[in-house]
Amino acid sequence: MSSLLDQPVRGFLDQLAARTPAPGGGGAAAVTGAMAAGLVAMAARFSARQLPGAGELADQADRLRHMAVQLADMDASAYTAVLEAGPGQRPEALRGAALVPLEIAGIGVRVAQLALQVAEAGNPNLRGDAVTGALLAAASARSAACLVDINVRLGELDPELSQRAAQAAADAGDAAGRAAMSAERAADERLSRRLVDQAGLRVQARSEPGRERRPFGTKWRGDLLPTGAGEGVSR
Repeated sequence: MSSLLDQPVRGFLDQLAARTPAPGGGGAAAVTGAMAAGLVAMAARFSARQLPGAGELADQADRLRHMAVQLADMDASAYTAVLEAGPGQRPEALRGAALVPLEIAGIGVRVAQLALQVAEAGNPNLRGDAVTGALLAAASARSAACLVDINVRLGELDPELSQRAAQAAADAGDAAGRAAMSAERAADERLSRRLVDQAGLRVQARSEPGRERRPFGTKWRGDLLPTGAGEGVSR
């Protein structure tokens, strides 16, 4: 049986938008988690000089990406089983439909935590990619947790499943928030350094020999002369 993702991206998106039961929210959450893992792996591979263990981190992200892709197909099968289940089979089918997004949420939090490491200590030129991966992973985990809770309520299943999914979503959101904050801090530090450098250049220019010192923003005396009166005046 072919995978949902054994087709061009356009084809998958068309299938997602079609009036068919699957792929649906679970598949979209899984693919989002896979894309997040891909971004983290890429950013890690560009961070070999800055981040010790970047290669292993990239390998971990790759493994999570492959798992997420498999879960996209599993979610479609689990939802189909719910639709085809008889009255007595429905609770068990719903349990299967809850366990798949629970795994997607678990992958989301792991990807977000890897992304945080890259965002904080990896190649600064790839920080935006790492943060995007963290935010996508958090979105994947949160949406998957919502699906878990829906199926738990429909099947009157163990509430612990919902609690585990909610905790994964919260942890993923925390890691993504910290990754985003690290990017904001880095941007603020770059801006501060730039302003300091510019201020240093101004001080240097005012201290050059042969130039009149004046308050910043004021004009040279030659600029204040009436029109024509400054002819022959060297500024």
